[in-house]
Amino acid sequence: IMAKQQNKNQRPGLEVRRKDNESTGSLARRFVQKVRRSGTLMEVRNRQYYKKDPNKRARRDSALVRAERREKYKKMRKWGKLNKK
Repeated sequence: IMAKQQNKNQRPGLEVRRKDNESTGSLARRFVQKVRRSGTLMEVRNRQYYKKDPNKRARRDSALVRAERREKYKKMRKWGKLNKK
């Protein structure tokens, strides 16, 4: 059983060879343990939902939107359109 990693910058695939008279369950268990010890699975899970940080313009635009919403919220509270919680 082999697990190959797709990124060429990472380590080569993991390999487990079947021993004499070894059951497939035991072989699978050894493979899973080797994958866990290598940290490959955790690394892939950490990268799975990686989101690139927004650039300066995007940060500024979102900050302007937040400020605008904050002002609108304050006015609504002042006019009694929103209830205090």
